[in-house]
Amino acid sequence: MVTIWQPELVTDDLVALTHSLGEPAKDLVILAEGNTSQRLADGRIVVKASGAYMSAVTRDDFVVTDVQPLIDLMDDATSTQEDLTEMLDAGEHTGTRRRASIETLVHVAVQSVQPTAYVAHTHPTSVLGLLASVHAESAFAQWVYSDEAVVIGTPLFVPYAAPGIALGRLFLQRLRDYVATRGELPSVVLLGNHGIVAIGGSAEAVEAITLMTVKGARTRVQALSIGGVIGLGDDTVAHYFERTDMAERRKNLAGTA
Repeated sequence: MVTIWQPELVTDDLVALTHSLGEPAKDLVILAEGNTSQRLADGRIVVKASGAYMSAVTRDDFVVTDVQPLIDLMDDATSTQEDLTEMLDAGEHTGTRRRASIETLVHVAVQSVQPTAYVAHTHPTSVLGLLASVHAESAFAQWVYSDEAVVIGTPLFVPYAAPGIALGRLFLQRLRDYVATRGELPSVVLLGNHGIVAIGGSAEAVEAITLMTVKGARTRVQALSIGGVIGLGDDTVAHYFERTDMAERRKNLAGTA
């Protein structure tokens, strides 16, 4: 089986991260929205199961899945959504069907391009508002304050595609192109009309990236409401990534070298 149920492999850190991102007051997800994953030493990932509320998950609400078979599925043009559903199914355990999240392809795509410790996908209302607007693709094209540049770097924008194999294929293609151009993973991926994906080397990093992206969205909406956004400009920000103190700050805040 590509996907299995193995609760003993779920770490306290992954459960704590999922709970934190699922806190209602943070307005990052509602009901069973969102998912998190952690890379195992053998290259597999632990990912939240479909239908589980992030705010209330236990180890039982995660499954373990192999990366390469799902990448092969996306790269095979003949594969269908039904093929994906079958590969995500870990069977019935303790009276409940355990199936990896429909958005697991986003998580394995990251691991296939450049392995990383954690991936978190959420649907923050403030960010989704921008990503469902006429400003979706351009909203984060410029940095509007310094810590945003330091923590989230240059985001990747992916237009809307239906969650599942369609989104997985588009996400994988855009991610491969981004890394081929820039030589590193984005810290955050903006999904048009959908949400965000935070990528980092620790649980703390992906939460920091998520929250900074939310602040960035709120800042832009306020600026737009009183006439428009004025960005810092590429020249102003470029030196941040060359300074030792900023590199250390980026590593501490976002887990990114």
